[in-house]
Amino acid sequence: MTLFLPFFFGFLSAVVGVIPPGLINMTAAKVSLTDGKKRAMMFVLGALIIIVFQTYISVIFAHYIDEHQEVVIMLREIGLFIFIALTVYFLKFAKKPKINDDAVRVKSKRSRFFMGMVISAINFFPIPYYVLISIALASYNVFTFETWPIYSLVFGVVLGSFSVFYFYVVFFNKMKSKSSFFINNMNKMIGIITGFVALLTLFNIVKYYF
Repeated sequence: MTLFLPFFFGFLSAVVGVIPPGLINMTAAKVSLTDGKKRAMMFVLGALIIIVFQTYISVIFAHYIDEHQEVVIMLREIGLFIFIALTVYFLKFAKKPKINDDAVRVKSKRSRFFMGMVISAINFFPIPYYVLISIALASYNVFTFETWPIYSLVFGVVLGSFSVFYFYVVFFNKMKSKSSFFINNMNKMIGIITGFVALLTLFNIVKYYF
């Protein structure tokens, strides 16, 4: 029970945090539509590796980050500029994805794997999110900052994230023949998401200073 509860709440918090359309899961869906399921799963694997480190670091430094709000603000400021740049790119410069079986056979799986790592790495929001989650769980005595409970929580987060990513990959892959709207508007959808996140980040930064 000591290890099950951190795993369960880690899984649940990941599902709740990841299931709304976001940069990683929508990009996974885009890769699934344009490059196929296998390369989408390589993208997901790359993203999950970064999520492992992000979650572990978040839990280890939960108390410190929670007591030093300037660290959270610094991460938000960095994330703000990154998401603004991504919004401009996806809305103005990104080309419409095209499904091309020949191109799919040529593309390297490693490129999607590293793409997943990069997209996940620039997404700073899991850090404060899992800091708050771990502290909240500890306050209810269902989690302790010890080695095995931490591993259990991290594993739950990774499995929960994978479940949501897999759903996006499979759902959009199955809808490929009926997904012309999504294919033509995927970049705009991702751009709107990153724009919304940028606005939310800006609001939190302004709220902190004023």
